[in-house]
Amino acid sequence: LEEAAFQLQQIFRIDISIALNILGIESMRAGHCRVAFTCFKLAADRGYSKAQFNVGLCYEHGRGTEKDLEKAGFYYCQAASSCHPMAQYRYARYLLQHGPGSPWDRHHKAVTLLEQAAVAGITEAQAYLGVFYMRGLQPQEKRGLKYLQLAANSGDAQSRFHVGICYEQGLGVQQNLAEALRQYQQSAAAGNRQALERLQA
Repeated sequence: LEEAAFQLQQIFRIDISIALNILGIESMRAGHCRVAFTCFKLAADRGYSKAQFNVGLCYEHGRGTEKDLEKAGFYYCQAASSCHPMAQYRYARYLLQHGPGSPWDRHHKAVTLLEQAAVAGITEAQAYLGVFYMRGLQPQEKRGLKYLQLAANSGDAQSRFHVGICYEQGLGVQQNLAEALRQYQQSAAAGNRQALERLQA
C-alpha cells in the first residue's frame, strides 16, 4: 500500500509539473512573461527537465525575469543532466563561453554534451560541431564534414554552404567541384547569401 501511495504521489507530482509547464508556454505566447516564468520555475523546482530548460531560456534572454547567464547555465545544466537534448546544446555553449572551471575541463564537457545533442538530432549542435571540428586547433575534417552533412540534411542552409566549401577545397572529402556547385545551389535556393555570392564568383 505504501508503494502504491508513493507511485501515485510521483504521478501527481509529474502531472502538476507538466501542467505548470504548459501553462507557462501559453502565458509566454500571450505575452505574460512574468506569469510564464513563475510557472516554469515552479515546475523546474519539482525536477521537470522541460521546465528547467524553459527557465534557462528565460534567464538567458531576460524574459519574465532579470537576465542572468549564470542562472541560465545552472538550469540548462539541470535539464542537460536529465538528457534534455536542447539543454545539452545550450549548456555546452554556456560552458564554452562563460562556464566556470579550467578551460580544458569546460571544453571536454562541452564537446561531450554537443555530441549527445547532435546524436539526438539537434541541428544547431550538428552545425556547431561541424564548424568546431573544421576550425579547431587540430582540425578533424572528416568528423566535421559528417556533422555538417547531418545539419544540412536537416535543412540548415549555412551547413549546406559549408559542405560546399568542403567539396570545393577537398576538406575531409575528395575535391569535387561539381558536387560543390550542387551544394552551393541548394544552399542558395534555401536563402543563403554566402552560397549565392560563391555561385556568382
